[in-house]
Amino acid sequence: MVADADTLGPLVERWKADPGSTYRSWFLWDERLKNFRSIRRGLAAVVREIDAGTFGNVYRGSSLEVVVGSIAEQRQIFKGADHAFLWKPKLRIPDIYENADNQRAFARLLHACECCDTAEAVIDAIRRIDAVAIKGLGPAVANLLYFIHPTLVVPFNTAIVKGYNALTGSAVKLGRWDHYLTLREGALRMNAQHRALLSNDLGAVAGLLFDVGSGRYAAPPRDNDPAALAVWQADLQRVREESAASEKLRTAQQATDTTHHEMQGWLRDLGLALGFDVWIASNDRSRSYGAGRLGDGCLTALMADGVPASESVRLIDVIWLDRAAHRVAAAFEVEHSTSIHSGIVRMLDLALGSPLGEGSALFLVAPDERRGEVAQQLHRPAFMRVAELGIRYLPYSELREHRHAMARFGSGIRPVLEASTLLSR
Repeated sequence: MVADADTLGPLVERWKADPGSTYRSWFLWDERLKNFRSIRRGLAAVVREIDAGTFGNVYRGSSLEVVVGSIAEQRQIFKGADHAFLWKPKLRIPDIYENADNQRAFARLLHACECCDTAEAVIDAIRRIDAVAIKGLGPAVANLLYFIHPTLVVPFNTAIVKGYNALTGSAVKLGRWDHYLTLREGALRMNAQHRALLSNDLGAVAGLLFDVGSGRYAAPPRDNDPAALAVWQADLQRVREESAASEKLRTAQQATDTTHHEMQGWLRDLGLALGFDVWIASNDRSRSYGAGRLGDGCLTALMADGVPASESVRLIDVIWLDRAAHRVAAAFEVEHSTSIHSGIVRMLDLALGSPLGEGSALFLVAPDERRGEVAQQLHRPAFMRVAELGIRYLPYSELREHRHAMARFGSGIRPVLEASTLLSR
């Protein structure tokens, strides 16, 4: 029995307004949609390697580890998503590393979902993988499929299951595909019932289930008990007040911090001053910056060497283009506090789709304290081809201290090269 609409509706409204909810901290997070393409591209790479017989028999350092790692860093809701794919040698699970047939069945699932566009086809692919009964490979795979079909697939983890059971009175279990499909059907009904408050993207309803299941919110009482309902409403109000206080403190702390968009603004101004045409990521162009918008004075369409850029390349934070040659002179991915996986993949998309000319360079721009993390990621086997592109690390401090001098006395990208360091393997 699903919680009554008269109580579930207010819960959804409070949840959406809560600054600390998954809806505000993840579903509306700028980087969430930005990472979809790179995760899909990573899954496609996994399929290609399995088909070619080059995937290998280990998780660490594999293309699967890279893409699952990117998902696991998609804020709290996906924290621990990599646990289901870690090789557990004593149990020999999940059995997609040592068993080549199981590995190929896993690839067929990913490929089938990538190529289909209907719920029926996705469910059929799920039932086929369930029939194979691969030891240790269960519905946690739905966390991968969600990034392929966010309107058809509901994410799946312990907290989401707990939240669903609390709201519906069900007894869904974590490790079975048939139980996952039951949860999916129920979540779709819940989403349809409250579509005006939720979203066609099933990440929203999954976030609600996650926050209930993780204990942030209590499920509304399912019986007609005014006293129980009053207690539940008081708990909702308390959570809301605590979240508002926490958000106020977080905002105050961020006011003294250099932000991702501020760095984009610095790079925009420096590129224009050095005589380049500048592209700002398509999803950031309209963001407020200074007295205007980040996209002010920048290109409104991105073409390099006469070829329109892919959607992935259009999401690169800042690109400088030579005005005469119409080629990429420099590209910058700002990694303020999030995972660098997606930024690296977008750099690779740029290099493969529009070959860089002589003198061009790719930069990862990050806080000074993240240099070791950036270098460590580029040394992973899965990023071998990216490291060969000669990506450079540009610390925040160099831009903060020297950008005005670079703009006044510099020429071309030389001043930025001198301020950065090569991240060699």
